[in-house]
Amino acid sequence: MGTDHATELKTLRPEEFDRWWDHLVRAFGGGPASPEERDLDKSLTEFDRSLAVWDADTIVGTSGAFSFRMTVPGGAVVPTAGVTMVSVAATHRRRGVLTSMMRRLLDDAHAAGEPLAALFASEPAIYGRFGYGAATSQITAEIDTGRVALAVPAGTDEVRVRYAPPADVLKECEAVYAALVPRRPGMLARQPGWERASLLDPASDRDGASALQCVVAERDGEVTGYARFRTKLGWGPSGHDGTVTLQDLAALDPATEGALWRFLFGIDLMTTLTVRGRPVDEAWQHLVSDIRRCRPQFRDAGYIRLVDVGAALSARTYLTPVDVVFEVEDAFCPWHAGRWRLTGDAKGASCERTTDTADLVLSARELGAAYLGGATLLSLAAAGRVRELRPGALTEASVAFGSPVAPWIPHGF
Repeated sequence: MGTDHATELKTLRPEEFDRWWDHLVRAFGGGPASPEERDLDKSLTEFDRSLAVWDADTIVGTSGAFSFRMTVPGGAVVPTAGVTMVSVAATHRRRGVLTSMMRRLLDDAHAAGEPLAALFASEPAIYGRFGYGAATSQITAEIDTGRVALAVPAGTDEVRVRYAPPADVLKECEAVYAALVPRRPGMLARQPGWERASLLDPASDRDGASALQCVVAERDGEVTGYARFRTKLGWGPSGHDGTVTLQDLAALDPATEGALWRFLFGIDLMTTLTVRGRPVDEAWQHLVSDIRRCRPQFRDAGYIRLVDVGAALSARTYLTPVDVVFEVEDAFCPWHAGRWRLTGDAKGASCERTTDTADLVLSARELGAAYLGGATLLSLAAAGRVRELRPGALTEASVAFGSPVAPWIPHGF
């Protein structure tokens, strides 16, 4: 498959990985990449799902997909193509290189029976034209722990928190993570090997901070949560001014979560807790005494693309009963174009092709944005991106598509 007379799209071979990786690093600014990161990425790469675009003997485009399983509203875990490693050489922009890779990745996902594709966009403007919608958000904060108090839930004092070498408690931490996967849309069931990504800790990436640290929370001898973090000591005119940077935190119950946050707030010589990429509805926002001094910032995170409308909409459940006909516009995946009838409730759903009159008109991008319950169809309609044909259908569908908890994809890929 070619993109023009000079380029050719091929499946990546293992012996080509280093050249492929080097191109990717350069395309993302050319910053240093540690040997540990390269080795981990090579071990996780699915070569039969990874692509290289060649101009003669030079790689000018990269992309790939991971075979994930993602939680959707209702708790089902659905096969998902995790689109990744996408880059195009600056010398080969606007020649169809990206389009050819997106076409191949979606065709392959469709052939493999994956109802969904997901990605993190380095540039949000790029992927809407390929049918991806901004489906999850995340919160980042710089918490002034010297001036922000924490009110923890009842039972927090019953939770024991102890330090442990991250590798030594990996099995216990992974068990906590696995228990949380069904609870929140967007969570990824951990594939073999991915647990090692949470322990990646090259000294070259620490910027003066400590090696990765870990604490586990225990109740009655059982691990019920964990936090991984780094500390960086600093000094100013008034004395110590250190920073704790949170990498991961997971808890099975409110008391455990409260105990972990209380620990992070109370580390000696630290005055700032940096929190990045967390769920927008995470409980710490209701535990703090002054949210303004936490300086929260919200931004887009995961993008979702329906690869099989019928299978995807049938896989999730709906907050309220829904019976609506969608007219789906999808130029990039023409197998979706036409009308689909969705009927469902909190117990299950079905979505089939129909010749019935359409109630709502929207594109695949809007379905992707609303699929996990993050963006609402009502807000998309207010932006002119969903059109209501049957009065009442928009509100009915928008409420039904909601999620009791905010969707969140727990790590990049």
